[in-house]
Amino acid sequence: MLSRLNIKKEYLLIAASILALLVAYQVAFKKTIEAWQLHSDLKRQISQSTDLGYQPGYLERKNANLDKIIKLYKADTNNYRSIILSDIVSIAEQEKVKLSQVPTQDAVYHSSQFLIQKLSFEGDFFSLIRTINRLSVMRNIGFVRSVGLKSQRAANYNQSERIVMDISFQIVNQSDIK
Repeated sequence: MLSRLNIKKEYLLIAASILALLVAYQVAFKKTIEAWQLHSDLKRQISQSTDLGYQPGYLERKNANLDKIIKLYKADTNNYRSIILSDIVSIAEQEKVKLSQVPTQDAVYHSSQFLIQKLSFEGDFFSLIRTINRLSVMRNIGFVRSVGLKSQRAANYNQSERIVMDISFQIVNQSDIK
């Protein structure tokens, strides 16, 4: 049939190669080109967006958790010396420890966001450790910022050695908490 049409073989070869290219485009190249265009569109969108790291849900959860933590360590700084100290003294008496010193508040330890209250206790080592353990879990007195233990030799040898524990509590000002 082709021999009767009188078509040159060169034209037939060109038509067959164009047909092969169309089939190859439909089968292989079309999906590759579409994927490349999608990639370039997405890349352009990423470069135009301002901040992909901003996640409001995560920030809200984080702020809520931080607020819960801060509320654990807040105390009324105006009444700290009267009400809270009576609770601390009762814990110390239960553990057979003496609250030996409540130094005057130093302006260095104050800021608009927190204050540091230092207390000194006397007693034997294990009672002091039990006291610090109970104070660290007590609510609304602030959190234990630092603890220092030191031993003081008695003036005469008939008395036992005294151990003094200095505790610094960091208290968040209640007026700053919303």
